[in-house]
Amino acid sequence: MNTRYSIKGIWLLLFLLTYISLSAHPLPGELNKMPAGVAAGIYLQLGYFHILPFGFDHILFVLSLLLLSPKLKPVFWQATAFTVAHSVTLALAMYNVVSPPANIVEPLITLSILYVALENCWSPKLRAARIGIVFLFGLIHGLGFAGALKDLGLPPKHYLLSLVMFNLGVELGQLTIIGLFWLLIARWAAKKPWYRKAIVIPLSVLIAALAAIWTVQRIF
Repeated sequence: MNTRYSIKGIWLLLFLLTYISLSAHPLPGELNKMPAGVAAGIYLQLGYFHILPFGFDHILFVLSLLLLSPKLKPVFWQATAFTVAHSVTLALAMYNVVSPPANIVEPLITLSILYVALENCWSPKLRAARIGIVFLFGLIHGLGFAGALKDLGLPPKHYLLSLVMFNLGVELGQLTIIGLFWLLIARWAAKKPWYRKAIVIPLSVLIAALAAIWTVQRIF
């Protein structure tokens, strides 16, 4: 048997088993009776899978951030701004300090994707204002994460721990996207003279089109 296909089969099996276990994860009331480590592990996985593979809109947002300037320094600052922002609103929403309706938050998330993708098309280089814009959009995305987490629920006994672990899972998902993008595209293509015309603009136009469609769907 081909070793390469055997390894792929093993990873696929592990993914399916993990997905099945998450789909049937205990309710918050049941998790409340479990050790803290068990609850932490479950919410870490839930946070990760909320991004990969199920958070397609968040995946496209992160990719939009990476496309324009995939160098490590600008990626680091954008990722930091986004992380701080969505962590703040996620916590505030989960503690009911803020509670905007989903029919406002969800279209704003897709509009943020649309804006960043279009900016990639009209701006030949990364502007300093991008960090502030990413922070603002991170606040909106954090409210989206909170909406998903409220649907899942949090065990009262392990409320803060589960919240932190879910957020950490989200971060790990985002770091996976960044790592894969660098390995598959940025490492060999970012410095090529054709990178902007062949990769940045076509992908950004595609992302913008999808974001526009999602925005209309979520509004109407």
